[in-house]
Amino acid sequence: MFCRRGGFRQKLVHVTLRGALYGSWILGLFPFTYDSWTRKLHRSKWLIGYGIVLNVAIVTLILANDTEAETPARMEVFQRNPLAEQINSVHDFHSLSMVVLMLLRCYWRSEDIGKILNELMDLQWCHFRQYSLDDCCKFDNFVLHKGLSVGLEVCSMLILELGMYPKYSLQLFLGVIGLCTIVLVVLLGASHFHLAVVYIYRCVWIVNRELLRFANQLAEGETVDPAGVDRLLGLYSRLLELNHRLVEIYDYQMVMVMVSFLAANVLGIYYYIIFSISLHKDMDIILLFIVPQALFINMYDFWLSIAVCDLAERTGGKTSTILKLFNDIENLDVSLERSISDFALFCSHQRLRFRHCGLFYVNYGMGFRMTITSFLYLLFLIQFEFSNL
Repeated sequence: MFCRRGGFRQKLVHVTLRGALYGSWILGLFPFTYDSWTRKLHRSKWLIGYGIVLNVAIVTLILANDTEAETPARMEVFQRNPLAEQINSVHDFHSLSMVVLMLLRCYWRSEDIGKILNELMDLQWCHFRQYSLDDCCKFDNFVLHKGLSVGLEVCSMLILELGMYPKYSLQLFLGVIGLCTIVLVVLLGASHFHLAVVYIYRCVWIVNRELLRFANQLAEGETVDPAGVDRLLGLYSRLLELNHRLVEIYDYQMVMVMVSFLAANVLGIYYYIIFSISLHKDMDIILLFIVPQALFINMYDFWLSIAVCDLAERTGGKTSTILKLFNDIENLDVSLERSISDFALFCSHQRLRFRHCGLFYVNYGMGFRMTITSFLYLLFLIQFEFSNL
């Protein structure tokens, strides 16, 4: 399924992708079998049943061994500020709803997901396999950053949960293991969307590079076959169609994941303020290291999900800029000029963008506004309960 390339970085990318694939299979998040002969993914009802049973068992384990509310630090915060306890209950319900929705959409839309992945693999094998990918460093960097963020999130959750208990027990370990596992389920589920996006980005990047090569050939007096431009237009339109279908499947899950990251940071800072200022606690390892590292890693993962969509969107925008280079070339062949005009007209009506739930586009501008809004909500909480701080 994955093409191995030379070099240490490429091998590390290959290992990261393999780890995400096998981890998703083990956790029941990837209900497909791969036929190496036809190079196709096939939906498996047995794997869907395995995933449902496994994840229901994990959620049951968490609920049966839930000791989070009994954390001494949390109990002190909740006694000091009842609103914090109510907000924490709402956030727990949102987290449970996010897990349920992600799993339901994963299994319910598995047939559509399989078709999209098969088309991506077909494009890669039939049309993009012959191109050199050694210059596409951003693809490798994102895959590595995404793998790192998933590992850091799980380790951060483990440190945060264990670091807030004065003593350990079997019930605690079972609850923490179940919680870390379900966090890994959510992170891997979100990474499926992000990895598909970065594959689409790489294909669009190849299309842009080929168009730029055509423009350079014409500038040097060489000829370009109009069929090559038409072929790139066909590939580009297929990529945009796949992107639209992909966003339509994952939009609700990704919105809930982003909201969960931002809400966790808002609540974390709010608890931090109550615990350190209102309760006049000394700066121990929890305040100095455990809570800040969790907030930083959450924001790192959130911003990474924004960055990949913005990267793909900007790469799609560069296609129109490259096509404008053909306007400076004189005496173009009529058929070639018609092909370039068709490509430019298509780009003016269709753009590579990520619009979730029909409400907002995911890019750096929206990510910045979401971050600012989360801090405004924190200020609202502080002002609303200022007397209890």
